[in-house]
Amino acid sequence: MATAISLSFSLGPQTHHNYHQHFHHNTSFNSHKASIFNPKYTFPFVISSKSHTSNLIIPLSTSQSSSSSSSTTPSSVLQNPLQTGRFLTNQELEKLESLEKYRYFQELESGSLWVRVMREEEMDVTVWLLAESFAESKLMPKGYVKFLAYLVKQYMIERRAMRPHTATLLGFYKENGEDADLQLAGTVEVCFDKRGANANPPTPTPPKNSPYICNMTVDKQLRRRGIGWHLLKASEELISQMSSSSEVYLHCRMIDTAPLNMYKKAGYTIVETDNIFILLTLQRRKHLMCKVLPDSESPSEVNE
Repeated sequence: MATAISLSFSLGPQTHHNYHQHFHHNTSFNSHKASIFNPKYTFPFVISSKSHTSNLIIPLSTSQSSSSSSSTTPSSVLQNPLQTGRFLTNQELEKLESLEKYRYFQELESGSLWVRVMREEEMDVTVWLLAESFAESKLMPKGYVKFLAYLVKQYMIERRAMRPHTATLLGFYKENGEDADLQLAGTVEVCFDKRGANANPPTPTPPKNSPYICNMTVDKQLRRRGIGWHLLKASEELISQMSSSSEVYLHCRMIDTAPLNMYKKAGYTIVETDNIFILLTLQRRKHLMCKVLPDSESPSEVNE
């Protein structure tokens, strides 16, 4: 009952990046403190070892949804927003600041969810989450995960350099209870415009000038709690703030009927489907889906 949204990175050599750093995965961040929203407030950031069996899925929510955005962000988070050497216009700097300020909060039946933009020091653990999810969705042996992690990290470095035209969101979940740890629950990538569009998007190809949601994954142990639904809603909310286009696109595999139903309940409609000959490339057939975002949207309850 899960959908795999294709990781839109190339498996070929990346000749335009001189990248040689090896990926190292650490299942625990107890050795240091990392805050979710404010560097002045330290919150123990614990990544459970159970989170390393996730899949590229969008689970169905069983709780009432409501979002909340915060406009307070310390200026220190923008000290080194980009390290790419490219020139940023004033408009891009303003959008970059808006990305850093973006917050989405949701009380779930079993706990609480916070969503914000990924920080540089969180890239490795996000890479591992995506790599294992991609390997599982493609039924690849676990031995390929480290190799995939290397490729995913190259991809994410490139995508991070495209901010503020694209962004990676992270969802942090804390189960009800005083002793519960904060966990990385999931991630999703959002492209806002043509400059942020991927060079090699999955088929059917979405319009490059329209916002696009992709590479969503939720921790395997945290599915069916509404986390995927709210990652989707947070993405849509951020798109409404960052893009002048109201049309949003995403892909859903044909075999993933439950997520397909969820997308339909969220207002997405199928606009195109992969030709059957895509099976010759050992890929699953996918639907390209589109939603027109309203000016003001109230998240609704979704049940499986």
